[in-house]
Amino acid sequence: MIRDYKKETENRIAFIKSVLSESKAAGIIYGNSGGKDSALVGILCKKACENTVGLMMPCQSKRNFGEDLEDACDVANKFGVEYRTVDLSELKALAMKIYEEHTTLTDTAIANIAPRLRMLTLYTIGASENRLVAGTGNRSEGYMGYFTKWGDGAYDFNPIADLTVTEIYEFLNYLGAPENIIQKAPSAGLFEGQTDEKEMGITYAEIDNYLLNGVVSQENIKIIEKFHNISEHKRCSPKAYNE
Repeated sequence: MIRDYKKETENRIAFIKSVLSESKAAGIIYGNSGGKDSALVGILCKKACENTVGLMMPCQSKRNFGEDLEDACDVANKFGVEYRTVDLSELKALAMKIYEEHTTLTDTAIANIAPRLRMLTLYTIGASENRLVAGTGNRSEGYMGYFTKWGDGAYDFNPIADLTVTEIYEFLNYLGAPENIIQKAPSAGLFEGQTDEKEMGITYAEIDNYLLNGVVSQENIKIIEKFHNISEHKRCSPKAYNE
């Protein structure tokens, strides 16, 4: 069943305004990646708070400097969202050089550097300007654990965490987001040629059919359960000793 996106828009704007009021923050900052999730978060945050800034943070990947930047600019310009570009390529190269003096970096560790540098950037600039960091993760990614712990999984508030990828697309269509945002293959842009669905071995449509309707094949439920179970630590608070 399709949600009432007029009501959804009103409710999420009210939620964002409430979070801002409680925190006494002056504005919002988020990562404007040129993807569907960041587009929706940017649109909603701008509707709730005039003082909203989207940071475009390319980091070595050719896609980051090509279609991602172009798409990020398109959605920001269409909805009047202020944007800035912070190139993190040199920072990542320096980080890897330092880390490699102390250990042998794995491919997974390397892939997670960029998301964590992006969150460092958002919080550093956000703290300097009294802004809250808006999260851009959706329900489908959250269930699969398809996010970086302490990277894109970190935020002060998230206005779209309950929405599946299917619902994100419906919401963007309702709001009139640029077509290139809606049509492009979901990707974290962590390395050349990377796409979410290719990396997971399952489509978001299949994941969402399970989450929304409980419909899934035997082959796909094995994939979903595998990703969900091994990523449980990402969705839990850190373990702390309590006598």
